[in-house]
Amino acid sequence: MSLRLDQRDPFVPVDGEKIDGEKVEADPLETLARQLLIEIGEDPDREGLVDTPRRYANWWREFVGHDAGNTDTVFETISGGQLVLVSDIRVWSLCEHHLLPFNCSLTIAYRSQKSLLGLSKFARIAHRHAHKLQVQERLVADIAHEIETVTGSSDVAVIGSGEHLCMTMRGVRTSAVMTSAVFHGVFDEQGPERAEILSLAQAAGSLQRK
Repeated sequence: MSLRLDQRDPFVPVDGEKIDGEKVEADPLETLARQLLIEIGEDPDREGLVDTPRRYANWWREFVGHDAGNTDTVFETISGGQLVLVSDIRVWSLCEHHLLPFNCSLTIAYRSQKSLLGLSKFARIAHRHAHKLQVQERLVADIAHEIETVTGSSDVAVIGSGEHLCMTMRGVRTSAVMTSAVFHGVFDEQGPERAEILSLAQAAGSLQRK
């Protein structure tokens, strides 16, 4: 497939093109990055930008290709019904509307049934769903669904608070924090269980800020 673009930079090879008699294959992400630099009035061959297309391509592949590792390690619980809450899990994701980053601080909680999830798995699950094009509402919902699946508990809550650069850097250009939450099972109803989750999440957040 040809990668030739309108007003193509002549220094970027095209798939199948021959240079010094040898067939070369261009990196399509590097080609796009160079074309982007040209379109915004930059010179991709000036000092400081020469390696930018390669770095751009590497970053995109590293981000979306992130391997969260094993996320389903569970242990037999010694006391069923125990509330487990992990707070201030910080991840970065990408807004699917503008391809701009947003950061999110996550609180994940569940009431154990027969299994306890390994501590590091909370962050691994969060990263698994953050390393893709996302919206924050879906991010917390995806995490909640996987926590349910892995732990076998229907009582799950996930709260996320994030700053979105698509709002901070463009448009209204105002910094703000957006909070979204998913409550399943006993946490879905207004009552002592939800109040306990919110109280613990708020207390954990206060401790982190000290």
